[in-house]
Amino acid sequence: MPDLVGSIDAGTTSVRFMIFDEFARVKASHQLEFTQFYPHPGWQEQDAHEIMDAVHKCIDGAIAELEKGGEHTKADVKVIGVTNQRETTVVWDRNTGKALTRAIAWPDARTTHTIRELAAKSDKGTDAVKEQTGLPLSTYFASTKLRWMLDNIPEVRKAHDEKQLLFGTVDSWIVYNLTNKAVHITDASNASRTMFMDLKKQEWCPKLCDFFGIDMDILPQIKSSSEVYGKVAEGTLKGIEIAGIVGDQMAALVGNKCFQPGEAKNTYGTGAFLLYNTGEKVVSSDNGLLSTIAYKAGPNAPVHYALEGSIAVAGSAVKWVRDSLGLIKDASEIGELAGQVEDTGGVYFVTAFNGLFCPYWDDTAAGTVVGITAYTDKRHFCRATLEATCYQTKAILDAMAKDSGVALKALQVDGGLTNSDEAMQIQADILGINVERPEMRESTALGSALLAGSAVGLFGWDINRPETLAKVNTAGKQTFSPRIDDKRRAELLHGWERAVERAKGWNENP
Repeated sequence: MPDLVGSIDAGTTSVRFMIFDEFARVKASHQLEFTQFYPHPGWQEQDAHEIMDAVHKCIDGAIAELEKGGEHTKADVKVIGVTNQRETTVVWDRNTGKALTRAIAWPDARTTHTIRELAAKSDKGTDAVKEQTGLPLSTYFASTKLRWMLDNIPEVRKAHDEKQLLFGTVDSWIVYNLTNKAVHITDASNASRTMFMDLKKQEWCPKLCDFFGIDMDILPQIKSSSEVYGKVAEGTLKGIEIAGIVGDQMAALVGNKCFQPGEAKNTYGTGAFLLYNTGEKVVSSDNGLLSTIAYKAGPNAPVHYALEGSIAVAGSAVKWVRDSLGLIKDASEIGELAGQVEDTGGVYFVTAFNGLFCPYWDDTAAGTVVGITAYTDKRHFCRATLEATCYQTKAILDAMAKDSGVALKALQVDGGLTNSDEAMQIQADILGINVERPEMRESTALGSALLAGSAVGLFGWDINRPETLAKVNTAGKQTFSPRIDDKRRAELLHGWERAVERAKGWNENP
């Protein structure tokens, strides 16, 4: 039977295992949510062992679905890749393999005080390590989360001081467990989000480790995004090679086949993440963006870099409207309600639940709603919720145009929120450019599958020769074009910026 490739997609709120054929058709998949813990305002934690349980169950579920049809067996899955929520920080005991505390999730904002202490160590403030890492000091990245653990959790400090601690992002944790503790690695894209790696050398930097006060021995080995790392040690896919690791947003760039400099995508998941391929060149941002590694497609392949703009809250705002406010029963309803009104009636919703990321970078910003009148109803609020992500995307694209000198002509999109036609039409209206949505929108899982397949030459795929992927994910692209004029767009954007100014600095003593 035809060969297949699998992908573990460990996102912020759920895990999926997806199985693709050579054309990126999904042959089987299984998805499970896992628990989010919010012990204090602004905090978000996860159980690393629950994530691994979900990984195993999703693999079992997808293989069962695959074999149910009778066309394939698990033996047809030749290789698997891993993609993951990125900056989420896991620490575990070197001997037992047990997590020492809950993982701190990437949106968690508890480290504001840690940021201030670190910034005070340098005359560059929050840009203290930006030259080496491409990143500003922020609650977002793994280094500050690990520093907080060392300062506040005695078990973690003790394990670190006694040389028993291991650190990793979620990709490292998954591969460590799948290989039965044999492999402690990460890929260059995930390593670039820790603040411990020199962006140009793709190596852990002793000076950065000293700055954050951590022992380099706890860090995983940095590998490329496309090579064989080891084999699954047990379970349904025992003996299958693991051959592709990449952070979820970089995976979506690969899955959308944005291989050329100047191509960009936006993934609308729990947050929203816009990546702009800058090729083999690091482009430093003067406009609040991140410089990051996109992927390294093989041990001897060149590194591809990207500019990134990150929005902390996108799909999670829809979930909040559903679960906390009860305005909708299902996430899909938000687009339907938003489409019943022509505009928000002057309402703006700045979804700064844990501060604002690119290009504003304000850890003290708070979620803010302005413009409510007696005319406002839940349809206007639902539309304002969708517009919040679209406005932030516009701010990021404007910053990218300034940094790169090139304005984007069209935006490739994927992720759960793109299932809403109304949301994508709003996005096109606010951007003033076309928004292009593929039929198969699981680009994150597909990206790691492409890198895994490329590593072993499956289907003749070679990420470094994009023409070998010409037949991958080509079906049914839909284009959304702007329907409002420049004058109306400028009025809407002016209102959004006024709302953002009101949200900034609200938390005076976070």
